[in-house]
Amino acid sequence: MDKLKTHDRDLIEEALAAAQRLGINARIEQWQPKINGGHADAWIVLQLGGKKVRFTAEVKRGLRPVTLGAVIQQLQRLGERPLLVADYVTPQLADTLRDHGIAFIDAAGNAYIDHPPLLVWVKGERPIARANLQPIGRVFQASGLQVIFTLLCNPEEVDHPYREIAELAGVAHGTVGWVMAELPKLGFVGEFNKKRRLLQPERLLQQWVEAHARTLRPKLLLGRYKTETLDWWKTVDPNKYDLKMGGEGAAARLTRHLRPGTLTFFGPKAEPRFLLDQRLKTDKNGEVEILRRFWQFENPEPALAPTLLVYADLLAIGDARCLETAKLLYDQILAGFNK
Repeated sequence: MDKLKTHDRDLIEEALAAAQRLGINARIEQWQPKINGGHADAWIVLQLGGKKVRFTAEVKRGLRPVTLGAVIQQLQRLGERPLLVADYVTPQLADTLRDHGIAFIDAAGNAYIDHPPLLVWVKGERPIARANLQPIGRVFQASGLQVIFTLLCNPEEVDHPYREIAELAGVAHGTVGWVMAELPKLGFVGEFNKKRRLLQPERLLQQWVEAHARTLRPKLLLGRYKTETLDWWKTVDPNKYDLKMGGEGAAARLTRHLRPGTLTFFGPKAEPRFLLDQRLKTDKNGEVEILRRFWQFENPEPALAPTLLVYADLLAIGDARCLETAKLLYDQILAGFNK
């Protein structure tokens, strides 16, 4: 188990102090309790009047709309009474968290708790300036994320030559070298009987999904387009245009559980023939997007992006429909880790 970082402990203490100012008696019961085979950041006891309620807390910094879906799913997997502890929750994000029934407190004094007799709803408090936020490690920058994605999709590759991993990830050989040097320090790669193994893949997946939405995905966009109808997702053959379907369209094909409201495709370019055949017109707010394909390995479903990427895209969209479908894909991903 990794030790909880000092700056995360400090953030929890700040958020609890802010809760105290709201009239809530707040204390740490235990750091990093074991939860569902993993570890949460803390058990926190909140008290208002004579009633005490224990929450399972998870720390998140730099919360954004594109990372909120992943955070909500992680909190829901904590089990009973999850609590998000953040540096700052904007009014928009506060509303979304409340809509999903996710309790939160932040260091600015914003909070939502609905566990009678604890009933608290505060938003709009301004964030506290911080000079010493911890930088994100470079393994979670764009090229490092491509390597991690390749390893999560193909866990056996972790023991293969770096040059082979680099080819599959679409990065330089040297990039794999420094990523593979850092992952053991973070507890994600270990050596057993002189063979490397991927460790804690579920935790690595969670960190990858959030960093992908924040860092890698915005760099991949090739174009966004308006379409007259989305019904063609059912019959289109992406391979005909050297594309792979991702996002809601791929999730619908994989689960039969979703009616797409957007369509996502990955490829080397926005193929003109594809745009013409589907009558797509450039529109920055359009329902169809084309992103650069970065992985270089084959997927079992040849017309679709890897399931892990489809899952990440659903979480980035973050509405209730997509989060429900993402839960179905999550089980498939975990099964791949346990082979």
